[in-house]
Order: sequence, then structure tokens, then C-alpha cells
Amino acid sequence: MSKKHVKSSVKTDKNNDAESERETPLSEQQSNVLGDYGITSAENAKYNIHCLSIIGQIEGHYELPDNTKSTKYEHIIPALAMFEQDTTVDGLLIVLNTVGGDVEAGLAIAELIAGMSKPTVSIVLGGGHSIGVPLAVSAKKSFIVPSATMTIHPVRMNGMMLGVPQTMRYFEKMQERITDFVAKNSKIKPERFTELMMERDELVLDIGTVLDGKAAVAEGLIDKLGSLSDAINSLYKQIESKNKK
Repeated sequence: MSKKHVKSSVKTDKNNDAESERETPLSEQQSNVLGDYGITSAENAKYNIHCLSIIGQIEGHYELPDNTKSTKYEHIIPALAMFEQDTTVDGLLIVLNTVGGDVEAGLAIAELIAGMSKPTVSIVLGGGHSIGVPLAVSAKKSFIVPSATMTIHPVRMNGMMLGVPQTMRYFEKMQERITDFVAKNSKIKPERFTELMMERDELVLDIGTVLDGKAAVAEGLIDKLGSLSDAINSLYKQIESKNKK
């Protein structure tokens, strides 16, 4: 056997190994755990897309009451790390209907999504309020349905706080982190985002702005107005483009 033929055989074996690894599904235990966390995938789809639901309130270091719908960051963070490494996962669809919640936990999840190499698409249904805004724009492509709303307001905190200048500076720094992230991952300018955040004539008991789907796209916060099928088709295009490369 010639050296040329040996090299060709080795290359073929590697390809077969890669294809075999590519077709290996998640274990039954992994699938059950993901199902419990509201993370699902279709069995007979064109591509293996996982659907990540971020609903209710983002739970951080403190547990919310049992009667509160919540998304726990300790569930989502390891799941995202697994998706990024799993060769059987082609893309991620993030479905958002959240009222906000823990700012640092939500921003941590948003940063992980923004840092993924796999195709990602988000779609806002119902609401993407407060920290839900960074989560919505963290995907490579974002959609919002016409009836959904996004509420932009400054960072707030419950409980006892020290009335000192350092506390105010902490809030300012936190708000800067959120504003910078949103501006980096969308088409809205930081100045405009701050202006919407500090609007006084929109909300009854608070400052901020409520944007419906059309307004969110017009402001450059969300990429497109669309439905579930639009979001999935966009994800397919990203996957096909990546496969060509």
C-alpha cells in the first residue's frame, strides 16, 4: 500500500469518527434534566435546534416564592456551556417572556449567549422588561412579535440600602454596564437608550419607557418584527451559512 493511500485512509477514518460523534444524541438523563428546565428540541426537525425559555422573573442568589414563575440562573448557565460544546446542537432559539429580575444574574446569562459561537436567535413574546432587554439583544439575531412590549427603566433595588454617595455610584456603574452591553449588541445608541430609560411621562409610578414591537424595531433595539416561523427561518439561515464556511 502506498503512502498516499494510507493518508487517504486515515483521513476517511477521522471523518467517520467525526460523523459518528456528530450523530451522538444527548443522554436520556440530560434530556430529562433539560426538559425539567423548560429546554426542549424537536426530534424530526431540519436541524437540531434547542429552545431555551426565559420566562417570569430571573432568579439570582435569593430564591423567589414558590408561587412565582422564575428562571433560575444556576440552571441556564451550565446548559448554555453544554450547548456550546455539544456537536449535536446546531443552534439555539431563546424565547423570552420575562418581567425582569436579578440584574447580575440576567446580565451573566446575556453575556454567555452573546459569547456563543453557535447560531442564536431570540424572540420576545409578551414582554421583555428590565434585564430582559439585554437578554433579548444578546442573540446574533433578535425578533419581537407586534403585541409584545419592552420596558426600559433604571436599575432598582429592594430592601435596606445605605444612603451614601457610594451607593449611588454603584447604581450608576451597574447601569453603565447594562447600557454598554445593549448598545454593543443592538443598533441603538447609548445616549438614546439612556434617554428612553429616564423618560418621565411614560410610566405611572416609575420612570422609563414602554416600547411595543414596532417601536422596539424602529429604535434599533430589536432587529426585526416577526413571528416564530421568522425566527426559526433566520436560525436555519445562520446554520446553513456556518456550514458552508
